[in-house]
Amino acid sequence: MFLPSAADAEATKIKDLEFASPDGHSLKLDLYLSPQPDSPLLVWIHGGGWRAGSKARCPVSWLTDEGFAVASISYRLTDKGTFPDQIHDCKAAVRWLRANADKYDYSVDRIAVAGSSAGGHLSALLGTTGGVKVLEGNVGGNEDQSSRVDAIVDFFGPTDFVHRTKTQPHKTTEKGSPVSLLLGGPADKKVKAAKLASPIHHVSADDPPLLIFHGTDDTTVLIAQSDRFADAYRKAGLSVRCEKLDGAKHGGAVFYSGEQRKTLTEFLNKHLR
Repeated sequence: MFLPSAADAEATKIKDLEFASPDGHSLKLDLYLSPQPDSPLLVWIHGGGWRAGSKARCPVSWLTDEGFAVASISYRLTDKGTFPDQIHDCKAAVRWLRANADKYDYSVDRIAVAGSSAGGHLSALLGTTGGVKVLEGNVGGNEDQSSRVDAIVDFFGPTDFVHRTKTQPHKTTEKGSPVSLLLGGPADKKVKAAKLASPIHHVSADDPPLLIFHGTDDTTVLIAQSDRFADAYRKAGLSVRCEKLDGAKHGGAVFYSGEQRKTLTEFLNKHLR
């Protein structure tokens, strides 16, 4: 069991733990361990349009101060693979984290997943597809472990690619657009894949509680994506809270500080403890 020394602040962060290597591509995660033993775990998935970004930037690592452990994970970007590789990698990370919980002394009795933008999409997809075999994959092994999670936090992620082809074709159907690179072709031509990759098409009665943050002035991912996702949750009788930040755009420190920090902490305390 890994127990960080209270006198060694750096020991609370463990970098570059490999959890899988699909096709020889090393996938790693960073662990942020709370001084409190047996801390509930949040898995963070970075954004970047599925083609950029890094686990190194984890804007919720402060959750260790609130008694949570955080794992910031990597996944194959679109230069290394197309959907469903990305969700297979994220689920592999959750299984690895469950398999190694005793070694690093965090709790996996209840796990939350969170992410921003593309990471928000993958978090929502991971949370709504527990038991969906085609999206489970076998990356990294640990197939005796579950990839299900108990809470979802979606920071301004796209959740309905089919609808988005109508509102943002430059993001979904044009050559070289982020979603077309993710799906391996334009979303209006890859409709089956677009639906499979859209969290809104997987909402079911057994899905975990959902917290959404989205800026009203976001032009990168329109707030209608979150509105529609929240509505689908409500229609299914599920727990959902959608926090709209007036005047906020796509990202920024405002999403992880002040009232938003308080809201996130309260949500995690309610559903992980």
